[in-house]
Amino acid sequence: MTPYLAQIGSYFFFFQEMLSDLIKNGVDRAELAEQIVKIGARSLPIVLLTALFTGMVLALQTAFAMERFGAKNYVGNVVGIALARELGPVLSALMVCGRVGAGVAAELGSMAVTEQIDAMRCLGGNPISKLVTPRVVAALIVLPGLVITADLLGIYGGLLIAVVQLDISGHLFYTSLVSTITIRDFTDGLIKSGVFGVLVVLLACYNGMRTTGGTVGVGKATTLTVVIGSVIIFVSDFFLTKLMLAF
Repeated sequence: MTPYLAQIGSYFFFFQEMLSDLIKNGVDRAELAEQIVKIGARSLPIVLLTALFTGMVLALQTAFAMERFGAKNYVGNVVGIALARELGPVLSALMVCGRVGAGVAAELGSMAVTEQIDAMRCLGGNPISKLVTPRVVAALIVLPGLVITADLLGIYGGLLIAVVQLDISGHLFYTSLVSTITIRDFTDGLIKSGVFGVLVVLLACYNGMRTTGGTVGVGKATTLTVVIGSVIIFVSDFFLTKLMLAF
């Protein structure tokens, strides 16, 4: 148990170090812009594809289940709330974890095993300020934007299935959606997505910069980042949901 507690403590110390650097030195705007493109723009296709088919599947499954109770017309309510509060933020974060988290861990891990990070320190540079802070801040900015587009496309996918296959008019789907979903549903999802982005990218930077053992170590750091990152998303989602429902 003690090694795991030490690992958690080391992770939070790394987070504190990054936060202190952000407050003290700010963030390099050029590097931040580059990371926004890498994390956000290049993740957009896979996030949108996932959201579209999630909305379509959700509409099909919801209609199948609710038809037994004569409530098939409420498909729009379920699709909208499920995507805005849970599926949009969680699935977007998982896609970013698989794509960006693995990439960041591999990139920083390669720099660690080739001693580039040590060389940066020897030359008086700050690896946290150069390598970590821009990525974490970019994730905090980008993830809510990805979730907004994912929510909209997922709802459109549900609408498409409702009209084409379920014989539900677009007007009925829309009215049932807007009569149920609120701004709070969207804002809760956006808050979650920002937290997920920070946790996942910070974990990737942490694992990458602590990599040892050559190329084998890089592979282990990448795998560990994706696995632990996915678990962190689900665990933090539970506690964030409990917290938000309490207020």
